[in-house]
Amino acid sequence: VIALLFALCPSLFAAQPNILMIAVDDLRPELRCYGVEQVHSPNLDRLASQSLLFNRAYCMVPTCGASRASLMTSIRPAQGRFMTHLASAEKEAPGITTLNTQLKQHGYTTLSNGKVFHHPEDNAAGWSEPAWRPGAPAAGAPPPAPKKKGGKGKAKAAAAPKDEKNKSRGRPYGISDLSDDEHSDGQVALKTIADLRRMKEGGQPFFIAAGFFKPHLPFICPKKYWDLYPEGTFKLPANYHPPKDAPAVSIHNSGELRAYSGVPKNGPLPDEMALEMLRGYHACVSFTDAQIGRVLAELERLDLAKNTIVILWGDHGWNLAEHTLWCKHSCYETSMRVPLMIRVPGIEGGRKTDALTELIDVYPTLCELADVPVPAHVQGRSFVPLLSDPEQPWKSQAIGRFTNGDTIRTDTHRFTEYSSREQGAFARMMYDHRTDPGENVNISEQVGQSSIVEDLTSRLRAGKGKPGDLPAKP
Repeated sequence: VIALLFALCPSLFAAQPNILMIAVDDLRPELRCYGVEQVHSPNLDRLASQSLLFNRAYCMVPTCGASRASLMTSIRPAQGRFMTHLASAEKEAPGITTLNTQLKQHGYTTLSNGKVFHHPEDNAAGWSEPAWRPGAPAAGAPPPAPKKKGGKGKAKAAAAPKDEKNKSRGRPYGISDLSDDEHSDGQVALKTIADLRRMKEGGQPFFIAAGFFKPHLPFICPKKYWDLYPEGTFKLPANYHPPKDAPAVSIHNSGELRAYSGVPKNGPLPDEMALEMLRGYHACVSFTDAQIGRVLAELERLDLAKNTIVILWGDHGWNLAEHTLWCKHSCYETSMRVPLMIRVPGIEGGRKTDALTELIDVYPTLCELADVPVPAHVQGRSFVPLLSDPEQPWKSQAIGRFTNGDTIRTDTHRFTEYSSREQGAFARMMYDHRTDPGENVNISEQVGQSSIVEDLTSRLRAGKGKPGDLPAKP
């Protein structure tokens, strides 16, 4: 495959390519380039028009720390490994060489801006400089913009339930009176731009990972992004109810959202609040799109784009009231499916693939494109071949998990099995995406489904991550 890419674009291999990796927290494939016309995402849409866009990419576990640790190690989650938002690659996969470390050991300057690993101190030795978060001093970065007097961001008025016990996190959405640069993601953009300027003069290939926080809760951003979505833009989803015959364990109480003030502790959100949540989520998507656009524009201005791979991914999906769920934390398609796109200099862009792809595939892909060895521990598969032929036969399944649920996505179905050490397998669900893409009717127990259930159970158990499947520490 590398020989083919060389034949197509020999200039790509004149020197090791730079890599700009853009991570976005809680971003689901809710962009215009994914066919959602009402979303204002011009910069990501432009990047997609120059990239290979993955229609069916999946995270390994739908919570931030675990997903990022899995991606950066190319190791599947398992019971006791990469299970929660606090997961640490260094602590839970000791001795494993992470992506940034592998690139650093093979000649790359490696920089981390914003949220890359969940813990900024995770795998610190793999970065050429300390991982940077907004508010920390940084080499080459402009000073933070002075905050306006009293500028904490004002929340847009909305109907609120009387339960006001959870005040610690404030409101879950609102309009900010701060400038873009006073927000954390504006600072991530400024820091990354400053780093690109430094790296331009460095003469060494770079791997810059820029992690943007929004559209993570709370949905607070400047008014101009809210104005892109007037009231009445959104409707509650048609499946604003649990799936028929779904196991109770598959539906959670959206606890991450319940921690914000004004949100009822149980039950559905008032419609007015739910609709404002939809507006706020998309406003924050557009805000982050604008910050990413600034970084990509600087990459072009510095004439670095011609030798820089750009890859963008979301760490997991996000539920927008489907099945009554908000946030992530489930084994449904809405939690597991993620945006993924990659632009490789000299390779035709503007193409899409339906190949089943997993975020653990990012690590070996970037190594192959950078002509860096792929460590033996890697469990993902490089998708470099898809760059030249996006429609070729590919993976037959994508496997992930959340807490006690393991889930497999095939070309046609999603099947999930719930188990515990005490009970063994105690619940399951299956959805046929050919007839039920919204996953609204669990057919795992229906007559005539036993053969496919048996097959998917076997494939899931064989393919999922397992404790003890890592190589022994050196």
